[in-house]
Amino acid sequence: MTALWLDKWLIETFKISTDSVIYFKLPIQVIGLLLIAYLAWILTTKIVVASVHRLFLKTKSTWDDLLIQRKVFDKLASVVPFGIIALSVPYIFYDFPEIIKYTVIFSDAAIIAVVIWSINATLTVIEDVLGESQIFKDKPITSYVQVLKIIVYFIGAILILSILLGKSPLYFLGAMGAMTAVLLLVFKDTILGLVASIQMSVYDMVRVGDWISMPKYEADGDVISINLNTVKVQNWDKTITTIPTYAFITDSFKNWRGMSDSGGRRIKRSVNFKMSSFKFLQKEDIQQLKHYRLIKAYLEKKEIEIHQHNETVHNDENGAIRNIRRLSNIGVFRHYIEQYIQSNENIKKDMTIMVRQLEPTSKGLPLEIYCFSAVQDWLPYENIIADIFDHVITIASEFHLEVFEEPSGSDFQKFMN
Repeated sequence: MTALWLDKWLIETFKISTDSVIYFKLPIQVIGLLLIAYLAWILTTKIVVASVHRLFLKTKSTWDDLLIQRKVFDKLASVVPFGIIALSVPYIFYDFPEIIKYTVIFSDAAIIAVVIWSINATLTVIEDVLGESQIFKDKPITSYVQVLKIIVYFIGAILILSILLGKSPLYFLGAMGAMTAVLLLVFKDTILGLVASIQMSVYDMVRVGDWISMPKYEADGDVISINLNTVKVQNWDKTITTIPTYAFITDSFKNWRGMSDSGGRRIKRSVNFKMSSFKFLQKEDIQQLKHYRLIKAYLEKKEIEIHQHNETVHNDENGAIRNIRRLSNIGVFRHYIEQYIQSNENIKKDMTIMVRQLEPTSKGLPLEIYCFSAVQDWLPYENIIADIFDHVITIASEFHLEVFEEPSGSDFQKFMN
């Protein structure tokens, strides 16, 4: 019961009638209650919460520091003033039962909202801690935490509605059954994203940090975050592409993680050579090419092998010229490039190294280099390729080979002149 001295003081001081005094003391009681609740909140924040913060800052753990950064305890401190209001209202406003009823309802609903707010802040801390852990660093933790937050919000909304409307929480859960179709439609993307996140995690399809290519969404870069509804990809031009999470289940994409794990990055590029520049090498040509240490042993071995073969057909007067074996400039050049790649310190030797001829076309004979760079970073990788093909194109003339090139305007001008 509220103190009678306030009634007596108002009656004696302001000559208020006994029947009217309850209306005059109401604002005084409201202001007094609010001041008490505010002071309780200040004391809780400045003393209790501050003490907890100092205690946690002294520990070596980092997770408790995140609780401070996310202001979990500051949020929980807000329960105190609403709790005081809920407990004090029946004693202060006993003359106004309706005020007691609605104020208690408001206070209880506010307490639940503060608790939900604090729980979600704690879930964010859990997300931060697990995200920094090496075990969960490449897992879609954000997606799972978002699902938990949705569940917490859903439960909180049910409890608040049950308090405001005076219904049992089971009443709203029963009503939700009739709204299932609507909820499925509204939360379609969320449900699809949740299923996709689980599948991506179970089958280890995409991790944060993976380089992926998804032409449909013009995405080509590193995955920077995996959420419940979206996956963010930072492209090489520093733009950000947002892709629906379920698209990784329904659409095709390329994950370059296998390349990263292998330690090599594939080089697969070809150069076209004019077939009119292909010829057999004469003895003088071979002697000249022996100056290249990469093919000296190969040429000497081939000379012996070819000489032994040609000795067997030497007596064939009619077919000797046609049946003898000779080295071609394109064949020797191909072996030279293969040895050049083998000797390159930037190429992985434990992975495939191949220089092969592709099917001839109207643009000449393509000579393809297939190997793997030991460096995966984009800029040095491109420099390695450029160095290799600078050498290939430049040294081709030493083997009397011509690189194919479409005729330009200056070529036609020279022809006309």
